[in-house]
Formats: sequence, structure tokens, C-alpha cells
Amino acid sequence: ADMIAAGEVVERPASVVKELAENAIDAGAGKITIEINQGGKSFIRICDDGSGIAAEDLEVAFYRHATSKISGPDDLYSIHTLGFRGEALASIAAVSQMEVITKPRLQDFGMFLSIKAAEVLEKKEIGSPDGTTMTVRNLFYNVPARMKFLKKDAAETAAAAEVVEHLALGNPQISFRFIADGREKLYTPGDGSLKSCIYSIYGREYAEDVAQLNYKSEGIAITGFCGKPSLARSTRSYQTFFVNGRYIKSRLLSAALEDAYQNQIMIGRMPGCVLHLQLPPHLVDVNVHPAKTEVRFLSERAVSDCIRYGVLATLNRAPG
Repeated sequence: ADMIAAGEVVERPASVVKELAENAIDAGAGKITIEINQGGKSFIRICDDGSGIAAEDLEVAFYRHATSKISGPDDLYSIHTLGFRGEALASIAAVSQMEVITKPRLQDFGMFLSIKAAEVLEKKEIGSPDGTTMTVRNLFYNVPARMKFLKKDAAETAAAAEVVEHLALGNPQISFRFIADGREKLYTPGDGSLKSCIYSIYGREYAEDVAQLNYKSEGIAITGFCGKPSLARSTRSYQTFFVNGRYIKSRLLSAALEDAYQNQIMIGRMPGCVLHLQLPPHLVDVNVHPAKTEVRFLSERAVSDCIRYGVLATLNRAPG
């Protein structure tokens, strides 16, 4: 049952990176380092300086739903954390070999846990800095059918890099470092500035040609940056949306964005943006898909109009 459920949460190495890094964000980390080898197939390590896991909770954390942030059915309609189901650790542990080193700030000692295919091999006290380091080795080693569906190392590395980029753009107050096969691919300063984060990921030329957006309507607030018409690209890969800090994919938001650029960019070209939407949690349902990248809005019209008019107002003000 664990291995079947793992297929819903852990599709590929990038899924592991996403789930473990989101746990680090929820733990209040200020610095997160992600290392992978061979696209994450053989090795993934996530190191953070967050709150850590208490000794008595460490083993329990790998039980399904034990780390869920939900205490009752109504909590599903008011979710404030990135992770909330409590499935990720159990799912990852079911299809890999994992090691965890963790220490809460107020605990005098760290803890080490080794777990293979959901079975605890070793648990002991250990010297450790504050925070948590999770290492995942040989992903899908016990599910050879899943291994066959993984792409080449370069493609899996690119997918993991995209996950880290989205996490960094969603959390500019956290410093992210991404290392693939021993080479640093990405570093963000964690200074709280979204523009410096955009600079680190997309480069100086892109960062210099975006317009800052700050708009409110009907209880929905939008902040971030939208690209000037000159930055339009042939794909939507430069469109990045966050709802209450969570990266999402949304045709509704893309359509509203592109509608604002009508008559300003050539047909076939797509505008870029990094936009953060803030709205009351009960107005958005994030419990739609295991990957948590799809959401439903209680009022699609209000969200769509807010994006369209906010972007239009920004473009009208922006020089050039």
C-alpha cells in the first residue's frame, strides 16, 4: 500500500526535491541546500537550518499521515502550510534508502535515523548542527518498473532545477543553493528581495526589464513583477504564479495575464511574470491533486479580473 501511494506523491526525483524542500520551508529554514547526483536517481540531499525534528518524533514522522498539519476535516479549507497531508516522508521512504540527521535548537543532541523501504535499520544519538539533513539514495531501487519511466540524467536534473527555481521565487527570504553532480547551478541570496531572486535565476537582462506590480481588489492582493512586452517568449515557461506562497499551474491565471497583453505583443509570443496572489485560505482549495500544483478558486472571475486589471495598470505605468 505504501508503494502504491508513493506513486501518487513521488513521480520522479524532482518530486522528492519538492516535498523535502517544502518541509524545510515549513520548518522555518533560512538556508536550504539541495544536492543531487545523476538527476537525483542515485543521490538527493536536502540540508536546512530549520526547527529540526524532536527525538521522540523522528521515527513517527515516517508513518503515513503522522506529520499531517490537519487535525480535522474543516482544516482542509484553511491551509496555511506547503505540506499538509503527511504523505511525503512515508512515500519517499517506501521506495528508497533514506538517512536523516536532525537536531532541534533546544535539544542537546542530534538524532540519526536510517530507513530502507519503510523499515527502520538504525536509530541513534549523534552530534549535529541545528536543523535537518535528509539523504535519499537509490530512488525506486525496489520498483524497477518505475525506474524505466525516468528520463535521462540531464532531463531529471533540469526538472529538479525548475522545482528549486520555483521554491526560490516563492520564498525570496530563504537562501537556496542547488548543486548537481558537484557543480553549483543556482544560488539565491535570501535577502527578501524578489527582484534579486529573479536576477539570480533569469539573469540581469531579464531582471532589468520587468515592471513591479502591486494591486488589490475584492480581498485579493497581487504583488511581484511582470515582464515588459519586449520580454515575451515563445513558451509559457517564464510565467510563474504563487497562491498564498504555493507555486501553482493555472490556465485561468495564464489566460488573464495574456489577455492583459493583447495588442502589445506578437501572436504566438507569451508574456512572462512572477506573481504572488494572497487571498483568504477558505477562498482557495489546494487539496485537488497529490502534487498540489493545481487549485480551485471559489470566485474565478474575481481572481481573473484582479490579474488582468493589475497587469494592465502596471504596463500602462511602466516606461518602454
